[in-house]
Amino acid sequence: MSSFRKTLLGIGEAAPWFRAPALGGSPAYAFDTVGGRIVLMLFFGSAAGPAAREALAKIVRQRALFDDEKACFFGVSVDSSDAAEGRIRQVLPGLRFFLDEERRVSGLYGAAGEDGSYRPHWLLLDHFLRVVGRFALEDGDAALAAAAGLVLAPPAQDWAPVAAVPNVLEPALCRRLIDLYEADGGEESGFMRDVEGKTKLILDPSHKVRRDYLVEDPELAGEINLRLIHRLLPMVQRAFSFKATRVERLLVGCYEAETGGHFRAHRDNTTKGTAHRRFAVTINLNAEEYDGGDLNFPEFGPRAYRAATGGAIVFSCSLLHQALPVTRGRRFALLPFLYDDAGAELRERNAGHLEGEAAKYRADNDVQAG
Repeated sequence: MSSFRKTLLGIGEAAPWFRAPALGGSPAYAFDTVGGRIVLMLFFGSAAGPAAREALAKIVRQRALFDDEKACFFGVSVDSSDAAEGRIRQVLPGLRFFLDEERRVSGLYGAAGEDGSYRPHWLLLDHFLRVVGRFALEDGDAALAAAAGLVLAPPAQDWAPVAAVPNVLEPALCRRLIDLYEADGGEESGFMRDVEGKTKLILDPSHKVRRDYLVEDPELAGEINLRLIHRLLPMVQRAFSFKATRVERLLVGCYEAETGGHFRAHRDNTTKGTAHRRFAVTINLNAEEYDGGDLNFPEFGPRAYRAATGGAIVFSCSLLHQALPVTRGRRFALLPFLYDDAGAELRERNAGHLEGEAAKYRADNDVQAG
């Protein structure tokens, strides 16, 4: 199948996700993580021409609009001399460029043709990264005015498609898990990223600050799994029509105000080593003992979510979500993932992309959860 789309994206279409080097920034910028903000893209091809230069000048004049909180701008160039000669550069917050010499990103969006042609245009995306406006290169004023209008609109208060399930764990078991964490002290928690064909654990305190304790005692794990099977999984099937049969990791995470505990916006199934995950579960262990730290789903507005102690919030691993910074105390949560037999097969197929013990995963060794 050709990687060159034959038409430009239309109103209402979902913008393709991709990873690409951001000029002066991440070597594998994950475009899907910008959800929850207004996004203005400019496919200009080369900044050497007068029309492209004027379009970029309009961005500079409206620079204050792009603060990375409510809105951000991405320019796409296929001309390596744009960077070499200083015609484009990253300016944070808010202004980023992809040097798309192989036309991979431009092809996904229909800007680049297989015949070498290029169709410059502006593309305006909403909080869900869906197209709400498309403008000719010369219509930059209209594109910027439309972006500003969306930024100034009142924030949406939509409900994210999550399930809240109370009373999954009783208070005594919650406290027991916290005590086990306290005795162990936990270890620094990372996040997964595909790097050169391998899914690697990355530690980056600007993205995530948390410490984790893994429940490994078979008897305790069995007690927890019984509660998940009888109290949680039936509600997951009712809410999402998904029959979970397997649980990945019984992990107690701790976010501390003192260390700035948080986890920036991410999705839980975007690497080879995590693609099998279907639903994420957050079971609060001490909901009354901290401030901040709630779950938020940026694509659905600023609403925050917190289950009572022993209760769970369950959501699809494909949803963009973040753990907001804890501002007082410590937040403890049990953080398993749910998947099914098909997910187990996928996990086994992808195990070779992982390192260490995870690379030895076999579906037949899983303990069935339902």
